[in-house]
Amino acid sequence: MAFLLKNTSLSQLRLQPQKTAVDDAFALSRRGIHVEAGAREKALLAPDPSLKRFKSHKKSVWRLKKFGDVLTIVVVAGCCYEIYVKAVMREEARKQAKESA
Repeated sequence: MAFLLKNTSLSQLRLQPQKTAVDDAFALSRRGIHVEAGAREKALLAPDPSLKRFKSHKKSVWRLKKFGDVLTIVVVAGCCYEIYVKAVMREEARKQAKESA
């Protein structure tokens, strides 16, 4: 293990790459200094007309999520109501059993 660590540290010392303009720009952008995007980045960030048809589903997905949220609330409320009704019925049954005994 020490042999591997020794070899990797020596190879790092021997193989120090020279900095280029691209490396400097990358280092500047990582520091938060604004660097203008290149032509390739601008082309990648440009809207693609072939994907435009897939953006129409946003409203339907939003509606489906809202419907799912409402349905979840209704189901949870129904379960809570059922638990409450069973608890009340059990308490009434205990009272009747006490009175008859």
